[in-house]
Amino acid sequence: MKITPFLDRRLSHRFSTYDTDQDGHVQRSDFELACTRLTSAFGLDAGDERAKRLYEQLLGVWEHLAAMTDVNDDGQISLAEYKSAFVRGLLGRPEAFDDVYVPYLDALLAVADHDGDGQLGLEEHVRWSQAMMDVSEADARAVHARLDHDGDGLIGTEDLLAAWRGYYFSEDPDGPGAWLLGPLP
Repeated sequence: MKITPFLDRRLSHRFSTYDTDQDGHVQRSDFELACTRLTSAFGLDAGDERAKRLYEQLLGVWEHLAAMTDVNDDGQISLAEYKSAFVRGLLGRPEAFDDVYVPYLDALLAVADHDGDGQLGLEEHVRWSQAMMDVSEADARAVHARLDHDGDGLIGTEDLLAAWRGYYFSEDPDGPGAWLLGPLP
């Protein structure tokens, strides 16, 4: 896979959202902290089944990411390792991406879908985006509007999955994937 300048900006931005403690490396503890922040934002304690499922799924994403990127086996991922993994085909193709992200998104919705309607309303979307990825409220609101294709005020797993696919696989600077984490720096 070739990293275009546009993809390079998106990878750098995504890396910064993974690096929850902002120490310049992504580690298992970043995923644990992100899970704690998200479940706390929705009033769940660690014993809640939804919190446990999200924790399990996030650690699965961490394990997959670390196995593919941590080439020096130091338990952390540098930005260079992260980008290099994409050149080597970390995601391969969108369908393979789904194998990791669909269970994670289902677990995420189980936590963030506070009213239980199977989709994220605007406030739910803002809350999870801020808690988990430190997206500003204004940016999260703008992202929600871009992902809400039918204008009903709700986004579901398929909308989020399409946006994540677009984030990694589309070169469309106006597509929903490009804006998933707010405007690119």
